[in-house]
Amino acid sequence: MFLVEGVRGLNHESVSGPILVWAGASVNSDVSLQKRIIGGQNCHDTERLYHVRLESSKGNKVDRCGGSLIHPQWILTAAHCWKSETNRAVLKVHPRTVIQYNPVIRQAPVIYDPGHDIMLLKLETPVTDVPVARLPDCIYRLKKDDVVQLAGEGATTTNYRRERCERNIEVIRIKCSFLSPQRRSSEEHVNDSHGDSGGAVVYNDMIYGVISFVTNNYAFLKPSYLIDVCAYLGWIKQKTGIQ
Repeated sequence: MFLVEGVRGLNHESVSGPILVWAGASVNSDVSLQKRIIGGQNCHDTERLYHVRLESSKGNKVDRCGGSLIHPQWILTAAHCWKSETNRAVLKVHPRTVIQYNPVIRQAPVIYDPGHDIMLLKLETPVTDVPVARLPDCIYRLKKDDVVQLAGEGATTTNYRRERCERNIEVIRIKCSFLSPQRRSSEEHVNDSHGDSGGAVVYNDMIYGVISFVTNNYAFLKPSYLIDVCAYLGWIKQKTGIQ
């Protein structure tokens, strides 16, 4: 992991405007990253402990996504994050002071439908020392201009060509522009990027969304999409046994 302003860890930033996030991509010779958030600064080590890094490896190539531990044995993420190669779930990615746990995911993914970018991954052994994320109280549904947070593993700046650069765990506060089961977002100064796909969209300390997929090699050029967790809450509870 790289440092942001000399500090490791999760990040957050208040953002004005009717936005969720802009999307783009980054690839280097060794690692292709599934999306990273641009913009942000570090926040406390006690936040977003449920964040999971998903890694799919084939030879020297590694694809990365985000995810959230919502049950001691279940991870919520985006369906496009599943690859045919070896898939690992890296837990305890935050804070950096703890020993990480990276089991191989051996069970087939649970995908709602090929046309829906949401997926559940089951761990072989329950995790007992990582707090799980809270699912949403869908009696309240997100509205335009609600302020949410994005949790992901991404860059906080771009270089002069607006390509992706450094990586770090971060959280960004944003405002919703408009809502649907798959939500589009846009803002001038905040962007999700490769590595952040599958990460959590948080409101009132609950996961209301999952960062979905957009392909683009440069920052701030195309809007990205967030999956509405409330639209799939019954399915999630039925598959995981969460009450």
